[in-house]
Amino acid sequence: MLLFLLWGGAASAQLGGKSVVVTERTRAELLAHAPEGLEPGKPVWVGLQLTHQPEWHSYWKNPGDSGLPTKLEWKLPAGVLAGEIAWPMPRKYPIGTLINYGYEHTVLLPVPLNISSDFQPSLLSGALEVKLKAQWLVCRKECIPEEGEFLLAIPAKSAIALHGPVFQASFAAQPKPLADKATVTIDGTSLRLRVSGLPADLRNKPLEFFPETPEVIETSAQWSQAWDGQVWTAQVPLSPQRSLSPDAMPIVLTQGNQGWSIDARVQGTWPATAAPAAVSPALQEALRKNVTAAAAESGARLTFMAALLGALLGGLILNMMPCVFPVLAIKVLGFAQHGSNQRARRLDGVAYSAGVVASFVALGLLVVALRGAGQQLGWGFQLQVPGVVAALALLFTLVGLNLAGVFEVRQFIPSRLASLQSSHPAVNAFLSGVLAVVVASPCTAPFMGAALGFAVGLPAAQAILIFAALGTGMALPYLVASWVPAFAQLLPRPGEWMVNLRQLMAFPMFAAVVWLLWVLGQQSGIDAASALLVVLIATSMLAWSLGLTGRTRVIVGVIAVAWAVGFAWLLAGKVGTVRPQQAVEANDGTWQAWVPGRVEQLLASGRPVFVDFTAAWCVTCQYNKKTVLQNPEVLADFAARNVALLRADWTLRDPAITAALGELGRSGVPLYVFYTNKAPAQILSEILSASELRAALTAAPLAPSPTVTQASQ
Repeated sequence: MLLFLLWGGAASAQLGGKSVVVTERTRAELLAHAPEGLEPGKPVWVGLQLTHQPEWHSYWKNPGDSGLPTKLEWKLPAGVLAGEIAWPMPRKYPIGTLINYGYEHTVLLPVPLNISSDFQPSLLSGALEVKLKAQWLVCRKECIPEEGEFLLAIPAKSAIALHGPVFQASFAAQPKPLADKATVTIDGTSLRLRVSGLPADLRNKPLEFFPETPEVIETSAQWSQAWDGQVWTAQVPLSPQRSLSPDAMPIVLTQGNQGWSIDARVQGTWPATAAPAAVSPALQEALRKNVTAAAAESGARLTFMAALLGALLGGLILNMMPCVFPVLAIKVLGFAQHGSNQRARRLDGVAYSAGVVASFVALGLLVVALRGAGQQLGWGFQLQVPGVVAALALLFTLVGLNLAGVFEVRQFIPSRLASLQSSHPAVNAFLSGVLAVVVASPCTAPFMGAALGFAVGLPAAQAILIFAALGTGMALPYLVASWVPAFAQLLPRPGEWMVNLRQLMAFPMFAAVVWLLWVLGQQSGIDAASALLVVLIATSMLAWSLGLTGRTRVIVGVIAVAWAVGFAWLLAGKVGTVRPQQAVEANDGTWQAWVPGRVEQLLASGRPVFVDFTAAWCVTCQYNKKTVLQNPEVLADFAARNVALLRADWTLRDPAITAALGELGRSGVPLYVFYTNKAPAQILSEILSASELRAALTAAPLAPSPTVTQASQ
């Protein structure tokens, strides 16, 4: 419930602004311009303004060799129609051997609205409500599809000119129509263009050429241009993948900040076309490399059934992770308590399994809901909130004290509920399943990463099935054991050993509390960890006081409560002020902090790159770090091959890291990726081994020496 409250509030807090959508790469805003009000025949404009981060760009109506044009879907009231985008002049973006057409920095894509006499403003707001669903592709060296939904209310009885300069600048950036004529003559495998009517001061100056019709010319091929008196001419190669044969070709010519547009009449017969494709082959290749190449080690992309099987296997393996072991040991005690009562043992197994599966389904519903609300989440996301880490430390402390015999749960609850608890042991078993999932959340097992990464991109129903399969896999061993009589015969008879084992299981819980204190220290600093430690001590004192009698119980209890409340207030102030992200990211000279674009920079310098996606709360990450990534021999192998080591620390929420995980087909940590210039990115196992890492290094080509690389940077 605490997780739902924390994350539900965070999601609702970000849903207020409907006219602006912000990602790590772009800021998209829906703007309006109605300088003479909303009257029939008057100019009314709306437009999507895209502000790109440095080095990122989106695309023109013809994206060029790769890319996709921005797509706008309008939902307008009766009597209002949206026209076509008035595209500003594009520019060319060479990327390797490709050339794309698009926009960088800030661009406005204006669209005219036609207001008829049938239009009636909204009865509630007295305004024109404009709804837009937009999709755009932004690229740097990698390409990322983005989208947003926008809502804008334009007052019906007043003029809107606040964004007039922005719209006027966009109108000025549009190509001017030419009134003369232009022709395109098909000449074998090329096109010959002739354009008349261009301004006289352009003669003998080179122009840039942009065809509005996509997939006709070979965009990145060499082409020639010349002036024949007052006529501009050009020879442009046809594309081998040409899919269209237009009768007329609208073209745009630019020179500096000026541009002109004209429809060129096509003369001649088009050669046979290639098979049409929904997406250009160049874009298909770019997206395949940028989004799914890292998963190519397994041969092909996951299918839904393969993801279900992976989730089931991941859940099974999760039982062997150190996070879950204390809870499973407690369940063994439950087996022994039932003795030869087969019915009670089976009921216990079913209830525990139901708790596990229900918890995973609830977690899946939460992830799907928050993803739909625009949140970027992954496995273990709740542990990125310092308040949740503190709450789990308190819960684990109480569980450990209960196992040690310091208090019993019935001391906290009314006698009626205590009797209900004893008469319904299935409730305890169900809650044990819930606790097992809570304890397991910091762990990632093999097969889990690919399955969960696949799940977050599926429709809600299929994603929930993936989470349910993960819960089924985790619950399956206990469920089978509870229904197999032979397993019960392997257990010793109930006796004193059960009390000793129960008390022994308190120590792993206390160890988990120490680990959570360390995580909180990484997130919010040593003061927050110290305040939480005092709260835990006061809570332990309160639990111990429940076993006292008379006035002593009251006095000790009051002192403990006052102590706990005071330091809890101090703790709340500390966890509310999260440390800067660079305080979490380790940069010790050997490892550098991962930032977007750093991998590409290092690869361009000729160095291979190894990225450790990790988090302080990820137990598997810490195990791999201690056993492999801090191994002197492994570090020596990295150094010998001049491998750049980057650490992406996901201890606190970081949308850039979340996006990078998603591009690699994962939704959680640990994730280990090895990049080279000669092959697709290689994803290594969640349980990392020195032999696997060395095999990946051995297969990679040698990089330039460190001295040469450093000089090049």
